[in-house]
This record gives sequence, C-alpha cells and structure tokens, in this order.
Amino acid sequence: MLKIDEAKFGEIEESDFPELCERKGIGHPDSVCDAAADMSSRMLCKYYFENFGRYYHHNLDKAALVGGIARPEFGGGKILEPQYFLIVGRAINQIFKENVLEYIPVATICLDACRKVVSDIFRNLDSTRDIQFDYAVKPGSIDLTGVFEESDAMEQVPLANDTSFGVGFAPLSDCETITLETEKMLNSDDFKDKCPGSGEDIKVMSQRLGNNVDITIANAMVSKYIHDKHEYKNYCEQIKEATLDLANNLIPERNVNVNVNVGDSMKQDILYLTITGTSAEAGDDGEVGRGNRANGLITPCRTMSLEAVCGKNPINHVGKIYNVLANNMAKEIYRRGEGNIREAHVKLLSQIGRPITDPWVTSVSLIPANNVNFSSIQRIAKEVIEEKLSKENIIDLRERLIAGKEQVF
Repeated sequence: MLKIDEAKFGEIEESDFPELCERKGIGHPDSVCDAAADMSSRMLCKYYFENFGRYYHHNLDKAALVGGIARPEFGGGKILEPQYFLIVGRAINQIFKENVLEYIPVATICLDACRKVVSDIFRNLDSTRDIQFDYAVKPGSIDLTGVFEESDAMEQVPLANDTSFGVGFAPLSDCETITLETEKMLNSDDFKDKCPGSGEDIKVMSQRLGNNVDITIANAMVSKYIHDKHEYKNYCEQIKEATLDLANNLIPERNVNVNVNVGDSMKQDILYLTITGTSAEAGDDGEVGRGNRANGLITPCRTMSLEAVCGKNPINHVGKIYNVLANNMAKEIYRRGEGNIREAHVKLLSQIGRPITDPWVTSVSLIPANNVNFSSIQRIAKEVIEEKLSKENIIDLRERLIAGKEQVF
C-alpha cells in the first residue's frame, strides 16, 4: 500500500517547542560497537562472495563493549584493566560445496574486523594491550536462514526477513546539521592534528529554542598531551572556538552558544581526562543500537526507529535496509522538489517473506512550500518511491552497504 499525503504537522524549524538533537561520536562506546558490528558483517559478506560467489545468512548486531579501569593523570597515567569487546550474533560457518564440507573462519573474520575498527578510530589506544576482543557467533536458526536462502540469488528480489519498519526524513534542520557536522569536524584528522588533546569519544547535544542554539560537547581529553589545568582549559577553548567558527559558516543566522565538558570541577580536580581518548577505559560501556540512528543522529523531536541497524545483514534484513532506504527516499524527494517541498517524511513497513521491493506499507508525508500545488509534489514522491523500490536499486543498495558507502550510524 502506497499513501502520499500532506503532513498534518508543521516544519521543525518553525516549532516553538525546544528542538533536541544528539550525536554520539565515532569514539563513543556505543558507536564503536556499531562500527565494529557493521565492519564484521561487511567483511563476512566479502569473504562469502569471494569464496562462494554468493552471500550467506548472518546477523552480528549484538556487540558489547565492557569498560576497563584506568588512572589517567596529567602527562600520562596507567591502564589497570583493559576494555573487553564481545561480538555476538549468528552466521553460517560451514558450507557443503561440491560434496565437500568447507568451514568459514567466522571468528577470525569478526575479530580482525573489530581490531581494525578500533585501530582506525583511536590514535592513542593500543588495540593489542588496552582492549581484549572476544567472540560468540553461532549458526542461525533454520526459519530465518530459510527465508534468507530464498532471498540470496544475485538476480532475485530479496524477501523480507522480518515484519519491521524503517523511517527517514529530509532535510536536516539547522540544529541537526550543526550537531552532525560538529562531531565530524572535531573527529577529523585536520582538527586532531591541530588539537591532539581532543580524544575521539565525543558527544554533541544540542537544543534550539526560537533562534537560539545551545550546544554542549563532552570530549574525552588525552592525558599525555596535557600537563596541567591551564593546558586542559586551552584545549577545551580550542574545541569551543572551532565549533563556533563552524556554526558561523553553517548556520550564520542562529545565535549559537557552546559549552565544553561542563561536568568538570577544577577546584575538585574532576576533569574529563583519559589515557586513550575514550570513556570506555574507565567503566563506560557500549552496545549496538543504543546510539545514532541510520542518519547519524538521535532526534527525539522526529519520528525515529529504535532498530539496531549496524551488523544486520544487508541482503534481506529490513531492519537495516528500510531505515537506510527511507532516509535515501526522503533526501531524494526533497532534492527533486527544488524548493517546492519543505520537508519529506517516509515510513516503510515490511512483512516477513514479502519481497523487499513491495513493502506492506509505504507512507510519505510532505510539507509543501507556500502556494505549491500538492498534486505536483505528490507525483515527485511517487516517482522516487518507485525508483528506490526497484529491484535494481535494492541490489545496488546492498552492494553500497557492503562497500561501506552508506551511512548507518
């Protein structure tokens, strides 16, 4: 069922309630779990295809990061107990091919993926010493594997593995844009080279009321680059000024206020100081699906799915595919509207065993610009939906997900 209607709610930018938005940075324990789970899925897909010419059933979306124990101090510190990372899920681990039973090194693939993610994210964390990696991935259940088997042929339309939904919207508001781009800027190589005291575990929380945007940044600081409170304060000020400069470029019409590490108490020597650049070294735990949604944000003022996208297979797991697809649909509808569409909201509902190209429900809500004929933008939305739900696009999306070319957290 396809339903395209005019939204019965107003634009987020015109709202008179506080708009709230959050992004957990790439070094946040939840985001580390997301990244590691998704990399494990992608590397497993590549192994399956390179060795067998097809993909096999798997879901690796139950990863957890257990915090360690650390004693940071100005100029250094000690790791007393390493972090512990556990990848959990289901995956086909043996294939009967040409009358020979072949075994898949699922454990090695997943552990290598997790180590690579941690090594790529953190500049100041030794992945051989500061964190332990473990594995608990077993073969999948017969019923879900069966649906997958019917979905996997390269030229066939995948069948949904679950009755689930995905949602997306476009465009991002000013508050959402600055939240997303602030974390990306602070965790960029360029900024880290200029501000080595800034660790990768960053959380950006923003709220907008009227024209005022207030941003609170929690940034784990790296102790070996910081030798006293004065240096610590200078690094925090550098983070603040860089964020204000970014806001001046991206949302110049807004009044922006920025605070960094507001939980600090200089008098009590309570500072967000870490050795490795992440709070996970000292007891902060993480889990897949507790952080950013597929568009990279946590947006309580918008329609959201609680689905854990990362680590789910990109072949027929609608919890993953439909959330990414709904965002892509909304962005394309808004883009083609060329100013005639103020906002586009998409909801997709699947039914287990039903072709992914044929959702049980496809719901699109549009906010038209003033004096725009609704039927004209309705046609745009219908065209985009038909294109994005084509077999060709679904298969292309699968390959983009495997290649890591789609944002999933």
